[in-house]
Amino acid sequence: MSNTFGHIFRLSSFGESHGAAVGGVIDGYPAGLHIDLDFIQAQLDRRRPGSTAMGTNRKEADRVEILSGIFEGKSTGAPIAFLVRNSNQHSQDYDSLRNTFRPSHADYTYYSKYGIRDHRGGGRSSARESIARVVAGAFAQLALRELGISIEVFTTRIGDIAIDKDCIFDSQVAQGNELHCPDPAKAADMQALILRMKEEQDSVGGLVHCIVKGVPAGWGEPHALKLQSLLAAAMLSIPACKGFEYGSGFDISLHGSQANDAFFMENGKVRTRTNHSGGIQGGISNGEDIYFNLAFKPIASISREQESVNLQGENCQLLIKGRHDPCVLPRVLPVVEAMTAITLLDAYLLSKTSHL
Repeated sequence: MSNTFGHIFRLSSFGESHGAAVGGVIDGYPAGLHIDLDFIQAQLDRRRPGSTAMGTNRKEADRVEILSGIFEGKSTGAPIAFLVRNSNQHSQDYDSLRNTFRPSHADYTYYSKYGIRDHRGGGRSSARESIARVVAGAFAQLALRELGISIEVFTTRIGDIAIDKDCIFDSQVAQGNELHCPDPAKAADMQALILRMKEEQDSVGGLVHCIVKGVPAGWGEPHALKLQSLLAAAMLSIPACKGFEYGSGFDISLHGSQANDAFFMENGKVRTRTNHSGGIQGGISNGEDIYFNLAFKPIASISREQESVNLQGENCQLLIKGRHDPCVLPRVLPVVEAMTAITLLDAYLLSKTSHL
């Protein structure tokens, strides 16, 4: 398995959904930074199951334990090891899955690759692994703050309910609802749809918009490590993420005269009149806001009878038990923030090696 993200700033994660704990080891983190443990825990709380009425009824404490790399409230430059203990597992809920592959899960592909799988919640393939990403991402966000960089994510669509294209991404407005949606009326409709899916034992997917402010020009390493390539790889590694586009993305089928971002000088800085490029040109940041959209599929675990295949190669019917989210979006927002921060801090450190 490949379980390490990053090149200079690196996270190696470990653990399974029904094991003793999940956690990670961070290497390459700068020394001497003040570590706000309350912020790290707050980010983890946003991802925690049971944190919203729109999610699973499962309750997990998810308290992070820092094992190394911090002394007197500051990073030492040594590896930062941490773990989060699993505390509210109902492994028996998965007994019926021991010999059957869940549709649209990693059950069949893991079994095909390794010849063995953990049927209890998916084991290593479970989205619970994202705990390690959120913790490491919170560390990365603390470092990026020192550079004046901010990351914010918004829900823009749930099912067939979407914000208008001219909607303003106002942080204060978005903070007024659990989906962090910039349109309060649409947020209420989205929440109602998610709750209806929960009642109907079904699930629904949606879209996320991420905006990064403060990244200077010059981050990204063409050609193999272009900044958009690093971001795309990070985002598509998030469980349930099915699509990534940056800048104008699939709406860029314009004339060159419409799509080009004209340069101009402002207060001694090179700026662009428009930002169809999404803050990245030639694989390198250009100093404008970086923005991208993500598509997340509906949660695959639904409590409805489905067609499947068992280990004996027989067709069968499957009814999944357990406590599952009807929509990934409420709890995936901090994961998107985390993977963005991990990628950008690594890109920053890589850029420091590009020239003397």
